[in-house]
Amino acid sequence: MPRICVKTGKKTSFGNTRSHSMRHTRRSWKPNLQSKRVFDPVTGTYTRMKVSTSYLRTLAKRLKEGRSA
Repeated sequence: MPRICVKTGKKTSFGNTRSHSMRHTRRSWKPNLQSKRVFDPVTGTYTRMKVSTSYLRTLAKRLKEGRSA
């Protein structure tokens, strides 16, 4: 399963790591994904999702306001 957030679409990004002598080698930055059980108030069921931690903050804010995911 790929490392992609199901809500935000964040995925692995690529770039170079630069040393002091300015040599560059390819590297990757992986998103901070967490597997969470999220309650859907519309259907009344729990759903397992792989979401980024930045979306978890948004989700917590939305649930606090009473909106659905």
